[in-house]
Amino acid sequence: MSALFNLQSLLLVILLLICTCAHVHQIFPAILDRNKTGLMGVFWKSARIGERLSPYMSLWCLFMAGSIFLSS
Repeated sequence: MSALFNLQSLLLVILLLICTCAHVHQIFPAILDRNKTGLMGVFWKSARIGERLSPYMSLWCLFMAGSIFLSS
């Protein structure tokens, strides 16, 4: 089943995208800062979300981990 048709998988993909972009932006800020518009702008915006909502993102990660653990 595709992640587009399963809500839990879709949320997990979005969460992983945000966390990965925030981590890449912390290590290599120039890569995402020069691409703020267009298709690559999605990654820059995801990095911003991950940086500014860091405590909430960590809680969301714990919630998703518990949800996946309980559903297995």
